[in-house]
Amino acid sequence: MQVKIRRSDSIVVLTGAGISRESGLDTFRDADGVWARVRLEDVATPEGYARDPERVHAFYNARRAALETVTPNAAHQALAALEARWPGNFLLVTQNIDDLHDRAGSRKLVPMHGELLKARCTACGDLLPWTGDLSTGMACPHCLRQGTLRPHVVWFGEMPLEMERIYAALADCDLFLSIGTSGNVYPAAGFVAEASGHGAHSVELNLERSQGAHLFAEGRYGPATQVVPAFVRDLLAAAGLD
Repeated sequence: MQVKIRRSDSIVVLTGAGISRESGLDTFRDADGVWARVRLEDVATPEGYARDPERVHAFYNARRAALETVTPNAAHQALAALEARWPGNFLLVTQNIDDLHDRAGSRKLVPMHGELLKARCTACGDLLPWTGDLSTGMACPHCLRQGTLRPHVVWFGEMPLEMERIYAALADCDLFLSIGTSGNVYPAAGFVAEASGHGAHSVELNLERSQGAHLFAEGRYGPATQVVPAFVRDLLAAAGLD
């Protein structure tokens, strides 16, 4: 740690696809990522859904099924352990729509881009746990309207979730960690400037330097399953919690 840390300090963590990569889930923006194989305009926009909802459902059905084949890795587990042991305020904000943080034990968690294992009714607004496939032939269990269930996922052009809560935490935090994210998708890419502008120490933990690496006070680079547990150990030791 390049800065003194106190047990009373507030921590905000941002995670992206890189943290789940070593669990076997695809990233999006790498050369071999999801957007190299599928046009985001077709499957990740309201307009794409309006044009071909069954295609969009098929895309997310496949990704939902893939969650059954993966488990949380050491980076997810390290963050859950940090949350459990940290006496100060703690918030984990993830851009990921998988459930690996939840399965690792994270509870102070904001999935700002939604959750793959939930469905939302566009008619009545009901939010439902959902582990199977979705299709336009299904009816909402609450309002009984057919064809109104969609993945509870934030698409391009839609507002990320719980932004007021996130910005309040960023304004109040003493330490901001960014893990496994490209740093070029807003509004999350602006979180480091927001936190730093309020006096927080900022650290990037990533496989390699992101586009916004110069905005961070400190950086550690390598596989998430190595750098995240190591950083958490150092952080807990610096706070006298090891």
